[in-house]
Amino acid sequence: MAPAFAFFMKHGTASEIISPFPTMSVNVESSLLTGHYSDVHHVPGLVWFHDEEKRLINYGTNASELLQLGLATSLKDPLYNINHEHLNKKAATIFEELSKKGKNSASINGLLYRGSQEKVMQLPFLLSLLPTFHRSLAVKGPDLLTYGSFIKQNPFAKYGHFWQRFGFNNRFSAQELIYLIKNHSLPPFTMVYFPDMDQIIHKKGVEDLSGIVKTDRELQKVLDSFHSWEEALKNNVWIIMGDNGQAVVRPRNQNPLIHLEKLLSSYRITKLSKGVRKDDDIVLAVNQRMAFVYLLQPNHSLEEIANILKTDARIDVIAWREEEKIKVVSGRREGMLMFKKGGQWEDPYGSMWTLNGDIEVLDIFTEGSRIKYGEYPDALARLHAAALSHKGQFLMISAYPGFEFKYGSSPVHVGGASHGGLHQHDSLAAIIVSGTERLPKYNRMIDVKDWILSMLDS
Repeated sequence: MAPAFAFFMKHGTASEIISPFPTMSVNVESSLLTGHYSDVHHVPGLVWFHDEEKRLINYGTNASELLQLGLATSLKDPLYNINHEHLNKKAATIFEELSKKGKNSASINGLLYRGSQEKVMQLPFLLSLLPTFHRSLAVKGPDLLTYGSFIKQNPFAKYGHFWQRFGFNNRFSAQELIYLIKNHSLPPFTMVYFPDMDQIIHKKGVEDLSGIVKTDRELQKVLDSFHSWEEALKNNVWIIMGDNGQAVVRPRNQNPLIHLEKLLSSYRITKLSKGVRKDDDIVLAVNQRMAFVYLLQPNHSLEEIANILKTDARIDVIAWREEEKIKVVSGRREGMLMFKKGGQWEDPYGSMWTLNGDIEVLDIFTEGSRIKYGEYPDALARLHAAALSHKGQFLMISAYPGFEFKYGSSPVHVGGASHGGLHQHDSLAAIIVSGTERLPKYNRMIDVKDWILSMLDS
């Protein structure tokens, strides 16, 4: 059913790799490109609250939420702001680092694409009618940039109409890569995003194979653009990777949705269509199986809100920052864990930590001075990074597999699958490496950038 995947696995290494938290595509891509978690790159998730601008940032959950937040502003966030305003300018992307080394690179349909070269996107006519938009948009990207039909390499490219998501689909991505291969234009590094499988699994669940088959069909076309599939491996390293896992969401009759407005009904919650009002108590930013809960008023505390949330056993992890410590409680486990960076406990990735309280809350085990992670891979570093990713007072909450957060018109995936959470079901993605014996130092996405740069340097 998937001969291209089988070919790469036969001639390579297949394993698992850990996504950053929350396990959402924009956070993952930011970590891939910069080699850091969100405490350094500053893109916290798909939805988050900008404390200085007092507004919710939404990079694209659904049309309803974007309309409520204001269409012009909401569209500018994913088109421009995420790369040029929100992504930390001090966190160099792999495209920027390669440019400094005098090496070219390419990005095909990546949501995060910031590089050193001036580029111009041509926007659809209807988009130019919105305030703040023109027909052209100046951006900075790698030497070769494809961003759907807005900017492309193949002048005869198909599959880029508005009913085909303006080119953000597997077939458009594949034809752009094939165009570079056939025109002998592949730079030393090319990153290509195939987006279709995510939505298929959201709808049909993790057991459905149609997304794999569909993606494999495009990979076959890419391999066919060489004289032989074996030739494709001769002078190229191929890294095929998912951006996160997906956890099952139970059917509707098993109470899968955690309605945050009901749990937190004693607080005044900001409504999307009205924006933040002076008497609002909290803001909710839902990232599927994860959510940020922002505290706006000084007469309440994060721990007070956490104590309410932990009465729901469907909420797996509840964490917040208190000065230099991170506190963690759970709706499923008793006790509280407090941890901070530095100390006598070493995790599998060489980081040192101070631990106080109940380590079982995060399913952590210790052997001597060593930490072992259970259901939450690299949990301490990922939670610590998310807590420091942006300004404000907020809780980070993660649902147990089978469940998903809901507020207002946030999208849900009842009977399908979802991600965003800290659990290993969300956090472990597949990776296949072909064409080299070398692998990243650790099985984490933040280690991929340095690994790629080291291969290109040698």
